[in-house]
Amino acid sequence: MRSKFLIVFFLFYGSVSFAQDPPMDMQSALFPGLPMQRDGSGTSWLPDSTPMHAIHFRSGSWSYMLHGNLFLRYTNQDAGNDGTRGNEKFDAPNWLMVMAKRDFGDRGQIMLRGMSSLDLVTEGGMGYPLLFQSGETWKGKSLVDRQHPHDLFGELSVAYSRSIGEDSGGFLYFGLPGEPALGPPVYLHRPSSQNNPDAPLGHHWQDSSHVTFGVMTAGIYYKQFKLDASLFNGREPDEDRYNIDRPRFNSASIRLSMNPSPDLALQVSYGYIKSPESHEPDVNVQRTTASAVWSHQLDAERNLAASLVWGMNKPNTGKAQNAFLFEADYGVGKMSYFTRLEHVSKTGEELGLGAEAHQLFSVKAISLGISRDIYYGKNVSVSLGAMGTIYPVEKELRSVYGAMPFSVEAFLKISPARLQMMHHAMGHDMGH
Repeated sequence: MRSKFLIVFFLFYGSVSFAQDPPMDMQSALFPGLPMQRDGSGTSWLPDSTPMHAIHFRSGSWSYMLHGNLFLRYTNQDAGNDGTRGNEKFDAPNWLMVMAKRDFGDRGQIMLRGMSSLDLVTEGGMGYPLLFQSGETWKGKSLVDRQHPHDLFGELSVAYSRSIGEDSGGFLYFGLPGEPALGPPVYLHRPSSQNNPDAPLGHHWQDSSHVTFGVMTAGIYYKQFKLDASLFNGREPDEDRYNIDRPRFNSASIRLSMNPSPDLALQVSYGYIKSPESHEPDVNVQRTTASAVWSHQLDAERNLAASLVWGMNKPNTGKAQNAFLFEADYGVGKMSYFTRLEHVSKTGEELGLGAEAHQLFSVKAISLGISRDIYYGKNVSVSLGAMGTIYPVEKELRSVYGAMPFSVEAFLKISPARLQMMHHAMGHDMGH
């Protein structure tokens, strides 16, 4: 019942026929002279060959794009009752993003972007069950073995960019909320995780700053290189998921990105994050990340995408913690096959083990999934899928989690159909 609005919304847009003349040759909303496919979350970069699942239309001098995902699913964490932490739920993780852009003078461009989620409606304040997940709070207590819900407003941003040459320029970005120049494109927008309903266990080590209430970013780009830096609010969103948190600009980050080929996007970044968690106000974190996102169109029916992500949090108290992730998605015809492998260091406190709060534990997860399109229209696609995850558990955690807990999920995914893009300009855009 909670998901009726979401279903009607997605299917409504899927049934509307917008005026467009495919295939389209579209330019970036934020980086004039570069292809639209390069636009990631915030000011991050994806590969130029990234498939775009979106609805595009124009109105006057404005160009619009709608992105989104809705998973109607059943998830059962610790399906074999191996430990004491598992839970099950029927839910509907979801998000919707709207982008608008228009030219501003001969060389300038304005971009408006909004991202929203009804996770609080479909997931509740505690979010959805996910073994070994941690981060943020509910009713003043740390969330453990749960993925927190996203805010109603995940991004409300405005950006101005100005080209200097044919494929170079500078940009300014402001978000309340928004995403600073820190980490890879968020998992919600990576082609390698497009069919995976779950957030990575290393989310708060790698890309959790994608919802930040107060972001100012400035950057420059030249062909395949980009340098951007941000001032932003280090505090994670509060428990009131419908409001706009008070902006602060107490943290900073810098990121260097490079797209050496149309199929590959690389980045390294560093950020100082002041007091990210409300229940640990005196703990500040230095975060360092590096990532490689790859996407390759094998032919008209096949696409392979993969991401390798590393993130490290170094608090001003305690030891540095690392999170490694590999994920991939192989689409062939109506079928998609996907996987995610993770290795994350988490403290006993993050896992809700009070007696061993400062001890570091090694968390591992191996996920395999499959999905099949059951409807593919001009503007919307619907697929059925399933995923299983196993968690090899080290000896010290087996009394709580069991030796080898596993989870199972089944879902119906509703999302925009893939846009048909022209690629002849990529080599010129990248200077090849």
